[in-house]
Amino acid sequence: MGIDLWVIMKNTIYSSTFALALALAVLVGVATSRDVRREPTTARRAAAQSQPEGANAAIPGSALIEPEELAHILEARSGEKPLVFQVGVRFLYKSAHIHGAEYLGPASKDEGVQQLRRRVASLARSKFIVVYCGCCPWAHCPNVKPAYEALRALGFTQVKVLRIEENFGTNWVAKGYPTAKGE
Repeated sequence: MGIDLWVIMKNTIYSSTFALALALAVLVGVATSRDVRREPTTARRAAAQSQPEGANAAIPGSALIEPEELAHILEARSGEKPLVFQVGVRFLYKSAHIHGAEYLGPASKDEGVQQLRRRVASLARSKFIVVYCGCCPWAHCPNVKPAYEALRALGFTQVKVLRIEENFGTNWVAKGYPTAKGE
């Protein structure tokens, strides 16, 4: 009977050690994957620029505009200036937004898409329009894809989506591009 007890205790210790090692391995793996996502390599960044991923995978690369390119267009003395719509949350718009941008509400909600449709109803379908959000990393933004799809469904041909890799603060404000605050 004493030997049976020893075998049970030994198996329990081995099982507990294995479970602890497995849990530690999972935690290390999660921490490592988070660090990798924060510091994208040049190759991964280039791939992300050529092909959207995640929530915005349906937006073609030809419909994307990078922050540097949009800033250059907005600062140029000549050429057509786009109509810029922020289709994210009001709090972010009030904190900082692209100078001259109009706030329309989150396009992930029906009210935001309806506001966008009302705003563009009288515009020529060839109007140059840029939509952006900037709430979160590009692959997870819930707002730009619905805005883009609504404008394309209405027949707009010159629609661009500002591709914000991380967030508006990092990819626009911190780079010194034209920014306004408040309403």
